[in-house]
Amino acid sequence: MRLTKCGHACVRIEQDGTTLVIDPGLFTEPEAVRGADALLITHEHWDHFAEERVRAALAADPGLRIWTNPVVAHQLAGLGPRITAVGEGDAFEVGGIEVSVHGQWHELIHPDVPQVANVGFLVGGRLFHPGDALTLPGCAVDTLMVPLAGPWTRTGDLIDYLRAVGPARALGMHEAMLSEIGLMVTGENWLGAKGPGTGTDYRYLTVGESLELTGE
Repeated sequence: MRLTKCGHACVRIEQDGTTLVIDPGLFTEPEAVRGADALLITHEHWDHFAEERVRAALAADPGLRIWTNPVVAHQLAGLGPRITAVGEGDAFEVGGIEVSVHGQWHELIHPDVPQVANVGFLVGGRLFHPGDALTLPGCAVDTLMVPLAGPWTRTGDLIDYLRAVGPARALGMHEAMLSEIGLMVTGENWLGAKGPGTGTDYRYLTVGESLELTGE
């Protein structure tokens, strides 16, 4: 399984000729979805879901499929069986890649801001992308995508999240609001080896950088 970091919260996953793209939002380069077999969308916020771009990608590729939560699926109404709504406990397969669905809600931003639906995707039993939530998948995770910065994030909560999930590796994402200094302080100084300790190999991939996920 090969993972490529795209803009912000988006990753591209390739295995045995099948390509999945998770959360291609407006901070993601449009070409990230090119050639994908499926898009997995965690929630409706525009940095994860750009409706016009998604509709354009569907129009350009009749074979493209989408799995997402029911709210986003409703926004893409009229596209028939190409859109599948999923929720906590569901599972599906794309080109031999097994995907399970975990979580229900976006992390709380503020009591006065309504929470939106959010699902996380465990891909190939190996990589977990939680979207905008600190969802515990309830199973072993080799590689965890960890959101670094947003109006709902607190560094202490991210440290505890890594400790609770216990992945072998964590990859930083959701970083568009951070400067290079912010990336260093949040990642290397707190979540990485210089921090208080999470038992996780923390890394940050730049846009376009790839990593082979062996599951070891």
